[in-house]
Amino acid sequence: MVIKNLKRGLSALPLSLALSLALVPLLPLPAAQAAPAAPAAPVAEVTTLADAVGLLKVTEEIRTGYTSSSFRHWNAGEDTTDGCDTRAEVLLAEAVVAPTVEPGCKLTGGRWTSYFDGQDVVGAGSLDVAHLVALGEAWDSGASAWTAERREAYANDQGADVSLVAVTARINRQKAEKDPADWMPPSPEVQCRYTGEWVATKLRWQLTADDRELEALKVYAEGPCEDTVVRYAPVA
Repeated sequence: MVIKNLKRGLSALPLSLALSLALVPLLPLPAAQAAPAAPAAPVAEVTTLADAVGLLKVTEEIRTGYTSSSFRHWNAGEDTTDGCDTRAEVLLAEAVVAPTVEPGCKLTGGRWTSYFDGQDVVGAGSLDVAHLVALGEAWDSGASAWTAERREAYANDQGADVSLVAVTARINRQKAEKDPADWMPPSPEVQCRYTGEWVATKLRWQLTADDRELEALKVYAEGPCEDTVVRYAPVA
């Protein structure tokens, strides 16, 4: 979880500082100590919100055949040895005050700030772990054609810190499967963040948008959120 929280901090760095850090040379290990080469991580794309919105493919959305069971969740999580499922791992990563982890990964105590409405929450029982782009919306936008394995990967995506977020159960029920044409977080302070992360999630998973959704995103991209930066790493 320490590594995940560090990733969250790095993603918030200004673009100029992030690029500077990326250019710092790394000293090679001596030949005898060289580690095996790891698979290259996807290169993160960084762009403006307006340009990111322009990258979305627009098509009609069809929900025929959708059920939430089409997306297996929650699975064993990012760390398959910790006894916690994806939901619990996200709650642990997003806690403002860490809960106690009891046997069976039961979370006791702890404190969170709900992303969508800014509410302070004590105790994990009042929280949902929401898919920022809901499963039904993902189905409409291309996931209906995916394999079961890819849908499971989407539903449990911890590879991007914005895919899964801790929110109050009440606000998550309000959001449901809606896109930004029909629902935005009630807190104006997070609407630009939400818009940028919505687009980032769609581009990460190569999901499409419909006409109404695209027009709603443009209103924010060309208005109050024109300075928002979008970062995403595409999933193959």
